[in-house]
Amino acid sequence: MARWRSQSRRPGSLDGRGRGPYKIAIPRVRSAPTLVLKSIFTWWNSATIGVRFTIARRAVFIGQDDYGNRYYEARDNRDSYDDRKRRWVIYRGYADASKVPAEWHGWLHYTFDEPPTVVPLPRKSWELDHEPNLTGTIWAWRPKGSIVRGGERQAASGDYEAWRPE
Repeated sequence: MARWRSQSRRPGSLDGRGRGPYKIAIPRVRSAPTLVLKSIFTWWNSATIGVRFTIARRAVFIGQDDYGNRYYEARDNRDSYDDRKRRWVIYRGYADASKVPAEWHGWLHYTFDEPPTVVPLPRKSWELDHEPNLTGTIWAWRPKGSIVRGGERQAASGDYEAWRPE
C-alpha cells in the first residue's frame, strides 16, 4: 500500500464549506530497496519473494480479476496428493481472502474446472457486485449509536423500569 501525504493546494483556500485549506493526496514514492525488504519480510502485503519465485518457476498465469489479484495454476501435478494441479492467487495489496470474487473463488477451490477467463460465471439479475469485507476499515458500516459515529443513541422507549432494592 502506498502511503499518502497531504499538501495544501493553495494557502488559505477553502474546501467550499468554509472549513479552511483543503488537502490533496500525493503518493509517496518508495525506493527499490524498501520494496525488496518489504517483500522479503512481510507476507501480508502481496506475496513474499519465495512465493513469487515458486510461482514464476512452476506456474502459468491464468488471469486477473477486477481488483488486480492475479491467478496462477501449476504446470504439472507432481506435488499434488489428489492428482490436481495447484492453484494460487497473488493479492494486490493487503492479503485478504474476502477480496477474491465468487467466480475466482470457485475456480481456486476446484468448483469450476475452467477459469472465469474461459467460461465466465453466469450472473443473475438480482446479484450484487462483489465487495470485500470492510470490517476494521474506515468504510465499515457503523450503526447509529456507535462510538465512532458520535455515540448518540436513541432514547429508551420508556418500557424499562430500573430495579430498586427495598
